[in-house]
Amino acid sequence: MLGSKYQLNYIFQGDVNKPTILFLHGFMGDCEEFEDVVSIISDLNYFSFLTVDLPGHGKTQLLESNDSYTMELTAQSIINLLNELKISNCFLIGYSMGGRLALYLTLNFPERFLKVILESASPGLPTETQRYSRVKSDNQIARKLNRINTTEDFTAFLSAWYTQSIFGNIKNHPHYHKLITTRLKNTPAELAKSLCCMGTGTQPSLWEKIKTNTLPILLLVGEYDKKFIDINTKIVDACKYCNLNIISGAGHNTHFEQPEIFADKVLNFLATDYERM
Repeated sequence: MLGSKYQLNYIFQGDVNKPTILFLHGFMGDCEEFEDVVSIISDLNYFSFLTVDLPGHGKTQLLESNDSYTMELTAQSIINLLNELKISNCFLIGYSMGGRLALYLTLNFPERFLKVILESASPGLPTETQRYSRVKSDNQIARKLNRINTTEDFTAFLSAWYTQSIFGNIKNHPHYHKLITTRLKNTPAELAKSLCCMGTGTQPSLWEKIKTNTLPILLLVGEYDKKFIDINTKIVDACKYCNLNIISGAGHNTHFEQPEIFADKVLNFLATDYERM
């Protein structure tokens, strides 16, 4: 996608005449993040699929300043891409960082989306104190990323990253090494920019605005991710159009650990729409 700030790398799969599902990956992911889920859903031949490398990830290139990595401008770049592809509205699925972006898009461009699925996502942090603390923490991680010079260093960083409790038992997953291989395709310095500009501490808090949402939203969280179960329970309390499903046998990255269950949740949520097609 050409524009004043971005060259967004994306993949469009399927029939342009079928409803589109837009997938937004998480931190350190790329446009192939959901390939297992897309493979399962595509067998039904009901949908087309749009996956994007978000700024700081994959093959997307930013042509201007670091401001271009922010949530507000990234969201506008996604809308511009939909306009360019002549997609007036679509289904939206976002994971973690991509889920936060998906929620921002939902609340600021509701006319562009039919139904929304947020996986292991949050509306941000409600207080300035919490945001300031998170920014300090993310800046420390960004400094570590900026010091990475070798594949070995990057691999060690990723190994430490996936020891976080939110990821549950992901290191025991049979495809864990494949996950690491895909993460290594990213550039650490670019990831650092993304973290500093679109991290949970720097994004706008959406806790108040989510109360005004009227789009159907499905919240998906892994059973081992206690932190995000708590956050998403609070989201349900704040917005009556949100429903929470907990995926067994998974931590934060449910679509990676349990792609079949994840795909089934997606299809059940969209069922009333694709059955009319």
